Amino acid sequence: MTGSPSANDLAKSANNALGQDEVVLVMDFGSQTAQLISRRVRDQNVFCQIVRHDLTAERIRELNPKGLILSGGPASVYGDGAPKVDPAIFELGIPILGICYGMQITCHTLGGKILPAKSREFGRAPCTVASANPLFNGIPETFTAWMSHGDQVDTLSGSFDSIASTSTCPNAAIKHQDLPVYGIQFHPEVTHTQHGGKLLGNFVREICGCKGTWKISSLIEEQKQLIIDRVGSNQVICGLSGGVDSSVVAALISEAIGDQLSCIFVDNGLLRNGERDQVEKHFIDHFKTDLHVVDARERFLGELAGVSDPQKKRKIIGKVFIDCFKDEAKSIPNAKFLAQGTLYPDVIESGANPDGPAATIKSHHNVGGLPKELGFELIEPLRDLFKDEVRRMGVELGLPEEMVWRHPFPGPGLAVRCLGEVTEERLAIIREADAILIEELYAAGLYRDIQQAFVVLLPVQSVGVMGDDRTYENVAAIRAVESEDFMTADWFPFPHEVLQKISTRIINSVRGINRVVYDVSSKPPSTIEWE
Repeated sequence: MTGSPSANDLAKSANNALGQDEVVLVMDFGSQTAQLISRRVRDQNVFCQIVRHDLTAERIRELNPKGLILSGGPASVYGDGAPKVDPAIFELGIPILGICYGMQITCHTLGGKILPAKSREFGRAPCTVASANPLFNGIPETFTAWMSHGDQVDTLSGSFDSIASTSTCPNAAIKHQDLPVYGIQFHPEVTHTQHGGKLLGNFVREICGCKGTWKISSLIEEQKQLIIDRVGSNQVICGLSGGVDSSVVAALISEAIGDQLSCIFVDNGLLRNGERDQVEKHFIDHFKTDLHVVDARERFLGELAGVSDPQKKRKIIGKVFIDCFKDEAKSIPNAKFLAQGTLYPDVIESGANPDGPAATIKSHHNVGGLPKELGFELIEPLRDLFKDEVRRMGVELGLPEEMVWRHPFPGPGLAVRCLGEVTEERLAIIREADAILIEELYAAGLYRDIQQAFVVLLPVQSVGVMGDDRTYENVAAIRAVESEDFMTADWFPFPHEVLQKISTRIINSVRGINRVVYDVSSKPPSTIEWE
């Protein structure tokens, strides 16, 4: 099975085929936020791509980037098997910014000393800028930085100067005296760091000299041409879920190859209210797509009977989905390619690079559930995009507004929001409660202010009183988050009267729920979905 073009291939094609003179590479040392660094750079309208940490200096010279960013990572520079970097990259004359582990490996390679910190820092810390420097242009002398490290640079080689510090980290930011090489111990890519986007913008624009010429419209044209060149006269099948990701993929491929696209929608019985009807309306009426609808509700629920483990649920759903998909695909002549709406966060959270140093958080059925014997070649045109970039692409492609701004819905559907065993009865309860939540968000004018909102049915019951009767029924949790990219997220500060109305409606209307709680966890440390 042939996969999507590699990160290196895409970076090179962006450089050459599109005439993109401005490319910044993020060298990945296993950070869970490497993609987020890339996203922040793209905010500057500069094309950014993630590559392996062990690229040779010669290969980097061929890619001709304007700058290099060395990501963080979970390793210690002295640990067995710790990821290294080609020392020759520091002789290329390319501006380099090391973040956390990236800073430590930079200093270690150039003669500095790294030690376990006397006081480990995890969370927010006041950071003070010691001297004027282009990296901190327009940033207050003291700002809040997000720290997440156990090791830190203890001794600088004679070639580095400290340019910022915290109370427990004297070398929170450093600058080489002769080379365009910088290091920061904190994480500017996360929203918890004040002015982090400004800092990365300073690096990209002032230090790397990028002007910011890359646009989503350029990516659309690039991907359309890649699809045309790769597909030839063959047929492409797209697995539709009704969400924005698969919808954008279908619209993009439809623009590229027209009636060579067929879409398959598998009704797995794990959908929200009215979801199947919406998919049929949009893709038959609006796009005039060759849409195949597979009713597999009984099959999915039968396979999930008695299963409570979230990873097992995801794997089962992925396997049954592929089986149903393959069965239906046999009716589509000349089908060779399978298109998926895999995004950057899906790839990093799944630890999808088997040779990379990143740890797996959870598996996505788009990524980890595909067996080698699938029989199709994968096309994943959104693999290098974040959710907000996908929405922007959807707008450019002319998708209906209600489709573009629809809240994300996981591939395994309500199965991962129905904690514990998945049954028809429990699905009916969560489906009705979730519909009430969304109705009230629209009524309060809050739907677009929240990036994702849903109800979770917990595998616990609580005592309640309704009228003169004692009840012992389910607990439902509401999850609603604000996020730019879904790599980090904060819980949404609902007005109390809105929460009260949602809770009252759910308890009064949904038979089987007698208690509603609100999830006030941020990501990190929590994930957005509960399973």
